[in-house]
Amino acid sequence: ALFAIDEAHCVSQWGHDFRPEYGQLSILRERWPHVPRVALTATADVPTRREIVAKLLVDAREFVASFDRPNIRYRIVEKREPREQLLRFIRDEHPGEAGIVYCLARNTVEEVAQFLVDHGIDALPYHAGLDGAVRAENQRRFIDEDARVMVATIAFGMGIDKPDVRFVAHLDMPKSIEGYFQETGRAGRDGLPADAWMTYGLADVVQQRRLIEMSDADATYKRLSSAKLDAMLGLAEAGDCRRVRLLAYFGEASQPCGNCDNCLEPPELWDATEPARKLLSCIYRCEQASGFGFAATHVIDVLRGKHTDKTSKFGHDKLSTFGIGADVAEAEWRLLLRQLVAQHLVEVDYERFNVLRLTEASRPVLRGERRIEVRRHVAGAGRKAKKGRAPAATPLASADEALFERLREWRAQVAKEHGVPAYVVFHDATLRAIAQARPQSVDALRGISGVGERKLASYGEALIGIVAS
Repeated sequence: ALFAIDEAHCVSQWGHDFRPEYGQLSILRERWPHVPRVALTATADVPTRREIVAKLLVDAREFVASFDRPNIRYRIVEKREPREQLLRFIRDEHPGEAGIVYCLARNTVEEVAQFLVDHGIDALPYHAGLDGAVRAENQRRFIDEDARVMVATIAFGMGIDKPDVRFVAHLDMPKSIEGYFQETGRAGRDGLPADAWMTYGLADVVQQRRLIEMSDADATYKRLSSAKLDAMLGLAEAGDCRRVRLLAYFGEASQPCGNCDNCLEPPELWDATEPARKLLSCIYRCEQASGFGFAATHVIDVLRGKHTDKTSKFGHDKLSTFGIGADVAEAEWRLLLRQLVAQHLVEVDYERFNVLRLTEASRPVLRGERRIEVRRHVAGAGRKAKKGRAPAATPLASADEALFERLREWRAQVAKEHGVPAYVVFHDATLRAIAQARPQSVDALRGISGVGERKLASYGEALIGIVAS
C-alpha cells in the first residue's frame, strides 16, 4: 500500500495555493504510520518543502528535479494597451495555435475572450462564475480541438495536460513566482518551443496589494503574501536573465539562457552599486545597534533621514547611515530593495514581521568587490518588445508544411470519431516528423518517435496513404 499526496504545496501556509483541508491529511501519518507516503509537487520553494515534510511525512528523503523548462521563452513587456499587445502577439507569433491567456478578474476574462473573437481569434472564456456545463464544454473544446485559445482565471489549469499549448499569456501579473511558474508550465509540454508572455504595470501591483489587504487572512499570511508579490515584482523588473531568476527562487543555480527577452535584447541598466551599499549598510547598522533586525519601512526611514518615534526610540537617528539616502524617493528605495532580495543579497524573514537580513552574498558588495546593476525605468515609456518567437522546431519546407496540415486535419477527424483529444492520436511533433520523413511504408513509420506498435496497427496504412497522396 502507498499514500500518494499530489499538489502537496497546498499543505503549506508558505505555499502559493494554501488549502487548510490539506492539513487534515496528517491523519494518514497518525493512523497508518507504517504505510509509505509520497508527497508530490512541481512548485515548492525551500520553506514550502520544509513544511511539506513536517506536516505530511516523517524522516523524509527529498528528491528535487530541475525546475528548468528550456523550451519555454520567458518574456515580460511593459503594459500599455494590453489587449492590443496581446492581439499582436497572437497574430504575429502564434496564428492558428493553441494558447492560454490568464486574467485576474472574471469580467476581464469574458471581455478579452470576446475581443479576441471579434478580431478573428478562436477564443473561449473560463472562470468559476460560469455555469458548470459551459465550463465543461469550453474545457472539452480546448482539449479536443486544435488552435483554441482559452481566456481564463487561475480556476483553469489544474489537471490540464494538453501537450501542444504553444503559449501562455498573462494580462495581469500573478501574485507569486510559484503561481507564475505553474501557469507558464502548461505551455510546451510536448517539448517543442513555446512562449510565456506577460504584460506588467504598476496598476497590477496596486491591485494585488489591495486584494491582500482586503483578505480575511491573518497578519502572518498577509506578510507572506506581500513578500511573494515582491519576489514576483522583482522578476518583472529584472534586467538580467529571467530563467536564472526563476530557477534561483527555487534554489537552483543556472547560467544565462540566451533565450529570454533580457538575454536576447538586454534592457538599459544603471549602476546601482553605491545606493545598494548604502541600503545594505543601513540594514546592518540598524541590527548592530539594536541587536535585532527591522523591516523595510523602518530601514528606509533611516536611510532617508526621517524622524519618527521608532527612529528616536532605538537611537537610529544617530547612526552613520541616517539620512545618507535622503536624495532618493521612498519608492525608488523599495524598488532597489526588491532587486536586492531577488538577487539573494537580502533575505526577508517572513516569520518575524518581514525583518530584513543580509546574506553572505552581500559581503562582496559591501566591500566594493561586486557591482550591482538594475533595470532603468523611464516614466510613461515602455520599451517596445523585440519581435520574434521562441526558437522554432526545424522549419518545414512549404510542401512539408502542407502535408503537416493535412495530417492534422486527418488527426482531428480521427479524434472526433473516437471521442478523444487530438493529442491522444498523435502529438504535433510526431506529425511534423512524418511530414519531414515522408515514409513510404508502414515499416518505415517504425523509426519515427511517437509511433508505437499499437498506433502503427491502428493508423499506419492511413498515414502512408496520406503521405502518398
